[in-house]
Amino acid sequence: MKHQVLLIGLVWPEPNSSAAGVRMMQLIESFLEQQYTVSFACSAARGEFSYPLENLGLQCYSIILNSSSFDVFIQELAPTMVVFDRYITEEHYGWRISENCPKALRILDSEDLHCLRKARQKAAKEQRVFCLEDLLVEETAKREIASILRCDLTWIISDYEMDVLQNVFKLDAVLVDYLPMWVDTEPKLKNAVSEKVHFSFIGNFLHEPNWDAVLYLKKEIWPRIRKKLPQAELHVFGAYPSQKVLDLHNPKEGFMVKGRAENVTQVFENTRVFLAPLRFGAGIKGKLIEAMVHGVPSVTTPIGAESMHGDLPWNGSIEQEAQAFVDAAIELYTDSPKWQAAVENGYTILEKRFTKRDNGFISKLEKLYMELEKHRKQNFLGNLLQHQQFQATKFMSKWIEIKNLKK
Repeated sequence: MKHQVLLIGLVWPEPNSSAAGVRMMQLIESFLEQQYTVSFACSAARGEFSYPLENLGLQCYSIILNSSSFDVFIQELAPTMVVFDRYITEEHYGWRISENCPKALRILDSEDLHCLRKARQKAAKEQRVFCLEDLLVEETAKREIASILRCDLTWIISDYEMDVLQNVFKLDAVLVDYLPMWVDTEPKLKNAVSEKVHFSFIGNFLHEPNWDAVLYLKKEIWPRIRKKLPQAELHVFGAYPSQKVLDLHNPKEGFMVKGRAENVTQVFENTRVFLAPLRFGAGIKGKLIEAMVHGVPSVTTPIGAESMHGDLPWNGSIEQEAQAFVDAAIELYTDSPKWQAAVENGYTILEKRFTKRDNGFISKLEKLYMELEKHRKQNFLGNLLQHQQFQATKFMSKWIEIKNLKK
């Protein structure tokens, strides 16, 4: 069966700005490879760096949040599969899909587990160690797990997050499927270690963990590295830097805030060691995959490397404490054999963990679609959450729509 697939995004995909954008493009390309008819809809405005999806043959639609015009739109489009790019998107539109296209397969692509990121961020701000029990009192978790239960299937990008969902939240394995990112390109080692001169960091600054990491670099990490390597520079790249990010720029300290990376390959060609001291977050870190692809070792934290390398040695070092992070960065920068070994470790990780393979996710979708009625009957908690007395999001949306009409 040639399905009609609708992807609903919180924002228009920007693969050159974030790992989430890369993920969305991978899903789109996978559906197109199956000769499915693919559409994309979003209520946000398109940005300067939004990918031109029409060039791939997609029909694109601007939709209105909290408006019954979406009901008309979805009835006319009549998709057989709907993919929500985050739990928030499912909250906005999931109930409308259920009412107007009840036979459509509803899929949530989690991007990362938001409640895990939020709980870790809260622990970091309170200067305490995160523990899994924090998730059980995290408000975001209640919304996110409810969204997963309402959907027919949720794709999880991290194997650690699969464990969290099944062991902490006790979700049925049939509701979640591990679907990692993949790398389509060959490794791109262009020049020797002697030709690489900088440390670097890349991250979208709309993502709070990236801002925290840069601030941590500025205050705790970089001054210690600079003291030992007074000629070294740290080049900080990232989409959408705010003024507070730009204000960190200080050439005298070798702390160079560069803004958006127009050419990622060029950035990594000049980078000897990539630094990613992420103190909270979730999911898979696209920036660390890019470093591996371009033959650049990295120093990161356990959260940064989470679900990235399995039992394989990291392409550099994984350190939690600031001084250990600094020492590892200096050693990688100055020890050529260690640097080269780390590069090779990165290539092994890419080959073993991120090579595109047929994990059967399309055939799983096809099978699930054919058995959808049986699948939904067995998802009692999902049915419970679909019941009207639990549909607070639906009635809030209707109230907002009526309120907007009165303006």
